[in-house]
Amino acid sequence: MPRRRIGFWYRLAAVICKPPLVVLLRRDWRGMEHIPAEGGFITAVNHNSHIDPFAYAHFQYNTGRVPRFLAKSGLFNKGFVGAAMRGTGQIPVYRESTDALSAFRAAIAAVNRGECVAFYPEGTLTRDPAGWPMTGKTGAARVALQTKCPVIPVAQWGCNELLPPYAKKPHPLPRKTHHVLAGPPVDLTRFYDREMTAELLKEATEVIMAAITRQLEEIRGEKAPETPYDPRRERIEQRRRTQAQTQRGGQQAASQVRSVPSAQSAPSAQEEGLGK
Repeated sequence: MPRRRIGFWYRLAAVICKPPLVVLLRRDWRGMEHIPAEGGFITAVNHNSHIDPFAYAHFQYNTGRVPRFLAKSGLFNKGFVGAAMRGTGQIPVYRESTDALSAFRAAIAAVNRGECVAFYPEGTLTRDPAGWPMTGKTGAARVALQTKCPVIPVAQWGCNELLPPYAKKPHPLPRKTHHVLAGPPVDLTRFYDREMTAELLKEATEVIMAAITRQLEEIRGEKAPETPYDPRRERIEQRRRTQAQTQRGGQQAASQVRSVPSAQSAPSAQEEGLGK
């Protein structure tokens, strides 16, 4: 696979990041043949550790097709880190602002220039208790359907054993293995040239997430749950459980109040002859 122009900042980032990654992680990388040699494309990757963007970037760097990640806009203003983010061509995401859609426009422009844009469709670290991919957000599907570019599903596992989700301290010993399996492009042709409704984007996203999950099943040698973990559904259920507990607590408190005579009710009872 021919190597494309990588540039100074990406090479500098590789010089800084690769040595500790090589020390901390063994590599089991498969599927590099599915990374396109030419043209713009998307990789859709699962996310289960704060370390895995670096480890995954190492994998794709070695294919010669460096990824452009979508990252929080605040990182682009932080000294050397910000300079590196800008220099390596990462794409800022402005959340909850009038520029929120600019990331998608930038991603489309990058794909049309023949570059790779790496998406974490889950949008955050997985909250699935067993580390399986959650339901995805529709950004990757939106860019893919607008550009009709290949979407390469990529599953990874192992960084979560080095640094579990939301953990503060790594577990370097025994040395962990970073497993990566890239699959063939996801077939989204049935979604082309159709009105891009919310339902269409949701369905296309489910197809992408299912492909990532199949790759992870192969790595782990086990089956994923039939229904992906849905953070939104879990929040709704948690809210319902909290409301139910609150209502039960209120009912119990009211019952206890009714069952204990108050100081004000005692005279009334005596007046009715119940104290004799």
